[in-house]
Amino acid sequence: MLRSLISASVRFRFLLIAVAAGVMALAVAAVPGIHADVLPETAPVTARIQTEAPGLSAPEVESLVTVPLEKNLLEGVMGVTDVTSDSVPGLSQINLDFAPGTNLYQARQLVQERLTQAFVLPNVSKPPVLLQPVSSTGNVMLIGLTSSRLSQIDLSVLARWSIVPRLLGVSGVADVSAFGEADRQLQVLVDPARLAARHITLAQIIETSGNAQLVSPLSYLEGSTPGTGGFLEGPNQRITIEPVLPFGTPANLGQVPVTETSGPTPVPLGSVTDIAVGHQPLIGDALVRGQPGLVLVVQKLPSASVPAVTDGLNQALAQLAPSLSGVRVDTTLFRPASYIDSALHNLSRALIAAAVLAALALIALLLNLRLAVVALTATAISLTAGTVLLYLLGYTFNALVTLGLLLALAVVAAEAAGTAQRLASLRRAAWRSAPAAGANRVTGPAGRRGRTRPRCAG
Repeated sequence: MLRSLISASVRFRFLLIAVAAGVMALAVAAVPGIHADVLPETAPVTARIQTEAPGLSAPEVESLVTVPLEKNLLEGVMGVTDVTSDSVPGLSQINLDFAPGTNLYQARQLVQERLTQAFVLPNVSKPPVLLQPVSSTGNVMLIGLTSSRLSQIDLSVLARWSIVPRLLGVSGVADVSAFGEADRQLQVLVDPARLAARHITLAQIIETSGNAQLVSPLSYLEGSTPGTGGFLEGPNQRITIEPVLPFGTPANLGQVPVTETSGPTPVPLGSVTDIAVGHQPLIGDALVRGQPGLVLVVQKLPSASVPAVTDGLNQALAQLAPSLSGVRVDTTLFRPASYIDSALHNLSRALIAAAVLAALALIALLLNLRLAVVALTATAISLTAGTVLLYLLGYTFNALVTLGLLLALAVVAAEAAGTAQRLASLRRAAWRSAPAAGANRVTGPAGRRGRTRPRCAG
């Protein structure tokens, strides 16, 4: 078998060289774009459902949102092996784990079909949302935002409407969560004594404030359903009436008259309440290098390349830089791409050192420079071909894949050295047998070759 393989390689040596050159060229073109990550994907196929329920306590979220979703909608989804949930004030999250080997997008389709029936649940929360799938390695970057010119509310508005949507547009990004975000709100602060003096109830204040918004989260108010103010019909055209809502500043909202008040003159909302700009109660704050600010947690999709996603995020932040005047952006809080770059740099140096040591060892073992070069070339082409094959199959280059390639490379190097040594032994055996085969032929007296004849004594 070995002789046949060697004969075929020698016979088609130019074709073999062309194939090796093609593999090397493909590796040079493909390796820079190979997907890289710290660790492989180890998490099971999971679908995450999140439901916001503002104003509800944790027990109320559990009993009114989480349990009905689990028992009435999600328990019978095909392929689910485990269901876990978490209920906190104002938020419910349910995780559905599927059997190994389940197609992720088929599993998400089955869950999404069940969520279309969520209208049968109690109307105490926002509709449940199926979150994007995220990688098991989690975060791909933490971005810190601080500013000495903008308030926490203004910084949160900038992040919510400018920065986060742009980051979500980067290829490979699954989700961007903001910690320390303070949503801008017009808060109507009520004093019971002032309301009692004007014979106004709290329900009137809630109805007035809710209907003055573009869309109210309170389903029992008219403002929960956005619409128009009707239209004016003329002989030639129809003119739509669009009300201009007084949302924007406390002064504008304070001019809205309180509904269902008795008396000849309307009572402005600002005369019986205090209206101020504020934010929702924060569960926790975000600190960036000891300063208050925002922390944006960026998560990537499964099997997305960490260096590629990181480069995309850096480009997006560079494009946003002109609109972030006075905002300091810190992308070094947590950046796995830095570890990967350092690991790949160290790996390349280690491979160069290993190649030099392997060359010296092969020369010392074989005592033949030509055979050592052949063995070293075969080892290098084997490593390159394995890397290209992983790239073509869509695998992610990570620590475990690197370990597997190095272990396989040790076997290839040992086999290449053994094959070269056997070739050297065959050549030495051929050289030794060559004089013995020619010893039966001698040159006769006439200068031509012939067989010797034995001479008899006497």
